[in-house]
Amino acid sequence: MSEFVSSPVLGERFQRVEHRSGLTILLCPMEGYSTAYAMFSAKVGSIDTTFKTQREEDFVEVPPGIAHFLEHKMFECEDGDAFAKYAKTGANANAFTSFDRTAYLFSCTGNFRESIEILLDFVSRPYFTPETVQKEQGIIGQEIRMYDDDPGWRSLFNLLQTLYRENPVRLDIAGTTESIAEITSDLLYRCYHTFYSLGNMVLTVAGNFRPEDVLEAADKILQVGEKVEIQWRKAEEPQEVAGHYVEQSLPVSTPLFQIGFKGEAGDSLENMKRQLADEVLMEILCGESSPLYRRLYDSGLINSSFGSEVLAGRDYLCCMFGGESRDPQKVYDEICREIRRMAAEGIDPEAFRWCRKAAYGRYIGIFSRVESVASMMMQAHFSGMDNMYEILDWVKELTLPGLEARLRKDLDPEYGALSVIKPA
Repeated sequence: MSEFVSSPVLGERFQRVEHRSGLTILLCPMEGYSTAYAMFSAKVGSIDTTFKTQREEDFVEVPPGIAHFLEHKMFECEDGDAFAKYAKTGANANAFTSFDRTAYLFSCTGNFRESIEILLDFVSRPYFTPETVQKEQGIIGQEIRMYDDDPGWRSLFNLLQTLYRENPVRLDIAGTTESIAEITSDLLYRCYHTFYSLGNMVLTVAGNFRPEDVLEAADKILQVGEKVEIQWRKAEEPQEVAGHYVEQSLPVSTPLFQIGFKGEAGDSLENMKRQLADEVLMEILCGESSPLYRRLYDSGLINSSFGSEVLAGRDYLCCMFGGESRDPQKVYDEICREIRRMAAEGIDPEAFRWCRKAAYGRYIGIFSRVESVASMMMQAHFSGMDNMYEILDWVKELTLPGLEARLRKDLDPEYGALSVIKPA
């Protein structure tokens, strides 16, 4: 089955193909671009440590970090390394594991057909042995120790462990040296055949390419497999935070901080809509044009490193501010004070209109970059959206009362926490 989905606003469209193998393929050729960008993604990430399928009678628990470990191992093929194959086509390849998804990707300006076949082939043919798994345990163990000494990484995960009590979003994406020591080749195959079933994946391609090259490669390589019905166990996470303050000493010249507010979490689609609202809300609260930002900046409490982010996915959502400061506690207190003032007095209507318009412009800009389009198609698909262009309508439909309601739910100081990395 194939259909085209259009955007009257942008005058653009993408093609959705339900391939006979069970894989959804989303294709967005973009005229005037020299680069093609492809992502082959699975709906699995670091939070997926407890699951079951129709093959199991009860839920299965796997070691934290296994999704990231699996990502590393997929590039090793029985007939050679996938990166070596990409080197012959000139494509720039990579992969990542996040909290709730894993993606294998490449960009190229030529030899697209050869590169897309490499992508589909190595992700479809796992190859694990006890010897290669043991070798990878040493490599990832070194990576974990490196991140244990990374101030920005520690600041983030110290915060998540302070905000969340039960949700596995509090666990490091790579796991621990102890947890990855439990991983075996059999366990990797079990996770692969669960989460890398084609019905749990999506292929997204944007930029300079021919759709027929993608579809012919899919016909050539992808096989029809067993349909896997996956159940995820939802963590029983209370609204209350585990704590309000955490600090760690590392070799930094200026204290680093992350401020987080534990929001109201829903499923992936609900959280995607809430993320849009919260991004506008945080811009109003402490964006570069806000009175609070100017006060903090002019007083020397923050510098140009200051920024904000909404971390949202399946069953988790938190609003975060971070940067460097000589007095992180003062920054946290000032942000909480401004939240309380805004909740009592209401959001300034002019600031709301300006920030909503700016957000609309930012999302329009996303559709002008090939890597962003491929990523947005993937994110929209896994979130349950039929049409990635709907995101523009969501921004336009934001209202002042709706944003004030989100302020009370997602930026409540009672559910806030401060993570500080102090100079050793």
